[in-house]
Amino acid sequence: MRPEPHLIDYTIILLYFVFVLGIGFVLKKYMKTSADFFLSGRSIPAWIAGLAFLSANLGAQEVIGMGASGAKYGISTSHFYWIGAVPAMLFVGIFMMPFYYGSRARSVPEYLKLRFDEKTRGFNAISFAVMTVFSSGVSMYAMGKLLQLLLGWNFTAAILISALIVLAYTFLGGLTSAIYNEVLQFFLIVMGFIPLVYLGLRDVGGWDGLKTRIANDAMVHSWKYMGHASENPMGVEWFGMLMGLAFVLSFGYWCTDFLVVQRAMAADSMTAARRTPVIAAFPKMIFPFLVILPGMIAGVVTSSKMQDPGAKQSVVTGTATQPSFFTGGKGIIPPKYDAAGTPVKADGKVVLDYDLATPMMLVRYFPSGLLGLGLCALIASFMSGMAGNTTAFNTVWTYDIYQSYINKTASDQHYLWMGRASTVFGLAISLMAAFVAKEFNNILDVLQLVFAFVNAPLFATFMLGMFWKRTTGHGAFWGLLGGTAAAAAHYGLTLPAGAVWGVKGGYLGPILHVYPSEMAQNFWTAIFAWVGCFTLTVVISLLTTPRPEGELKGLVYSLTAKPEEGGLKWHQKPATLALIVLVLLVGLNLIFW
Repeated sequence: MRPEPHLIDYTIILLYFVFVLGIGFVLKKYMKTSADFFLSGRSIPAWIAGLAFLSANLGAQEVIGMGASGAKYGISTSHFYWIGAVPAMLFVGIFMMPFYYGSRARSVPEYLKLRFDEKTRGFNAISFAVMTVFSSGVSMYAMGKLLQLLLGWNFTAAILISALIVLAYTFLGGLTSAIYNEVLQFFLIVMGFIPLVYLGLRDVGGWDGLKTRIANDAMVHSWKYMGHASENPMGVEWFGMLMGLAFVLSFGYWCTDFLVVQRAMAADSMTAARRTPVIAAFPKMIFPFLVILPGMIAGVVTSSKMQDPGAKQSVVTGTATQPSFFTGGKGIIPPKYDAAGTPVKADGKVVLDYDLATPMMLVRYFPSGLLGLGLCALIASFMSGMAGNTTAFNTVWTYDIYQSYINKTASDQHYLWMGRASTVFGLAISLMAAFVAKEFNNILDVLQLVFAFVNAPLFATFMLGMFWKRTTGHGAFWGLLGGTAAAAAHYGLTLPAGAVWGVKGGYLGPILHVYPSEMAQNFWTAIFAWVGCFTLTVVISLLTTPRPEGELKGLVYSLTAKPEEGGLKWHQKPATLALIVLVLLVGLNLIFW
């Protein structure tokens, strides 16, 4: 049931590719030093940095993953925004940017070196580098799958083409090129998804009509059924949601992930850097309506463009032709197929390919021309995620691994060359990670698992390091190691319902607990990682000697001068803007309670 894009659709896509490459070529002449390439010379205005801060997160996780989760879990997916993103974005802007920007650290691992020691920086640099290439691989997988489904491209060829385009503009223009492309991609995504949501809601009779068609009250309420894990489709109770997502995963990602922090660090002043995450929080609040609703709608609509159940259609994966999406599917969401074109089953049930919910909505509602814009919106989201991870990887690799451990005395021009070289091999590794992502039917599940292993223990380290002077380098290092080990142990002793041991857990032998869903398992893996890191860090810090307070000025909250906001207008003050966001946030949670 592949659509047939017309010349105008291909023209729109081609113009987009030419434009993003053009940005890279134009900015190349300004990349004279490593600081220009990795940090944009710290010259980006607050509103540009704010949109880039948001857009760097608008990869496959946001557009495809949230749509898939909307189809799978319903409106409770909004928790990833309203408690799982926005509060942490406000916190990093108000409390943590003074440390990052004021310390003049070039990366998050470098801040860890300044606050703790070299071994803590090294551990985080390596784990973060692995995480970024894996996340970039997830975006590649999603893009390859999209182009295969909608345009009939070969999967491998699709991810190679996308990787080469991202490689070209990040290789040439570095972080500045990535940031300005991310702003372009932000507006493309918004323009592409507003008509999709409008057409979908009009078809099902608005929000009330959607609720009637879903016929499952738990799918249309965010908090009402969080009393027990068995009462909601996500399989998570309120404590797991608040502790696992709202606290550990959310703050762990937004406060410590260099991918997003790097955008704020590129701002042209301390005040601009603090406003960057707060500005990004405003559009972040409305994104559930753009990316979650299409997934929910996809599960309840049908399409005259599709053939009758049982008919063969030209949706190709490899060499197999898949049966009609109605066979074993849900709405316009198809089942996941094996290489022979047979629906995959787990625990006696057909496994739905939720990642295709949003792409199928494009097929269902977009005519020629608008289809080209919709495809550009999806391609932009994938390339945004790939470029964001690539620029973060090349910075951490060059500054925190190569310069620190391999070649400490090279010239600035050599490090600029290494940054470009690492862009190439980082994307090459991401290509391999793209094939691992094929084992899951919801890429958001994959990404949250990665964050549980990397960001969850790191957040405990940061929280203690920034707000407790007594935290030592030995405590931080062994805490990080212990937290990661706790995550691995928990994941290895548990499984989600219907899964077998392997990439989804259970690899340590006896299965001590079976969770209702992959997401529930991810949340509790994050909790174990955070608690393990926090506990070990506190105990070891109490047994070791802390650094003198004089060495911690500007690195610990109680020893850092508070930013002055005198003379600023109300709309320029980060704290005032954050308060407005919080009021709106409470209102949204109450409306969809």
